[in-house]
Amino acid sequence: MDIVITTALIPGRPAPKLWLADMVSMMKPGSVVIDLAAERGGNCDLTVPDEKVVSPNGVTIVGYTDYPSRMAAQSSTLYATNIRHMLTDLTPKKDGVIVQNMEDDVIRGATVTHDGAITFPPPPPKIAAIAAQKPKEKAKELTPEEKRAKETAAFRKATVSQVTLLAVGTALLMLVGIYAPASFMSHFIVFALSCFIGFQVIWNVSHSLHTPLMAVTNAISGIVILGALLQIGSGNWLVVILAAISVLIASINIVGGFLVTRRMLAMFQKS
Repeated sequence: MDIVITTALIPGRPAPKLWLADMVSMMKPGSVVIDLAAERGGNCDLTVPDEKVVSPNGVTIVGYTDYPSRMAAQSSTLYATNIRHMLTDLTPKKDGVIVQNMEDDVIRGATVTHDGAITFPPPPPKIAAIAAQKPKEKAKELTPEEKRAKETAAFRKATVSQVTLLAVGTALLMLVGIYAPASFMSHFIVFALSCFIGFQVIWNVSHSLHTPLMAVTNAISGIVILGALLQIGSGNWLVVILAAISVLIASINIVGGFLVTRRMLAMFQKS
């Protein structure tokens, strides 16, 4: 763990030790322990009340006892940020002229009076932030035997589909090999295996990881572009067309990967 927040504070009694010194020693350098029970000795062995200390392995242990007074600066920053964004919405042309767009849900919801008329309370937003979900039907609980049978059937189905795919692919390779030269087949087999392995790898990746996965494939796309550039000078028109298409697709992937990475990093930057 990189961040630990302890909250076990018992009034009138010493705080229980929950995060021991050996646990701190196993954390990575730069990790942080926030001890909210520092006023009663702390839940961490290394906590020093009213101080921020650093362990020998580079872990920061924060033992402040005046967190309520320290929150004023954070709340002020949060409030000021919201006001700034509100003023940005009110001045779309960035010329300091306020435009009271009553079609904007945020502006309409924050307006009490407008043009001499009382506009409070505002109407409900046109678009709900979270759509109402239909209640899900409770799934029937399966017995261990039924679960095992279901898993076995799913495994057999997946195995049959993979074996069928391999058989069809092998048959197609053999058919192409009858007419194609050996130099072409050596490259074509590598290409077919790469497609198969790539499909199997990507297919098993969770959908939530597709975005960072695309962002880190720029190196592979760079290799594709280098190979395609070497083939563009070929005298065969078909090779030139395929190389140009490869450069186009790989360039789209590289640019998209950098844009996605930029947006992901922007999520962690202060506005």
